[in-house]
Amino acid sequence: MHPILKKAFQEEMEIAKTLYKDSKYTESFFHLERAHILGQRFVLPHTVNHWWMLKVGIRKKDKREVFGQIIRLAVAGIGSLIGRVPIGNTGGSNIGIMKVLPIEGDLKVLFEKAEKNE
Repeated sequence: MHPILKKAFQEEMEIAKTLYKDSKYTESFFHLERAHILGQRFVLPHTVNHWWMLKVGIRKKDKREVFGQIIRLAVAGIGSLIGRVPIGNTGGSNIGIMKVLPIEGDLKVLFEKAEKNE
């Protein structure tokens, strides 16, 4: 994982975890989605991210999210390993598991910087 993306991923995950501990689950999930975009190409970050999404789904008592995250946990690492991830997908169960989405805003800028610094 490029250091620029790794740093941003870790920052988003830390914000998400802090919000989770403060029972701010919707806000936590927003940062988990951002982290998902950053880390989905890499086995461990991708899998850890879905674990946290599952935890939020459980806390919110959102059956759809819990079910969706269990499925995503089962396939996320494999998808990253073989390079079959839908770029830009935010990882939540409200988005199709293989739906590609545009990467926009500050995350797009981070990807562009990482690409230039390879």
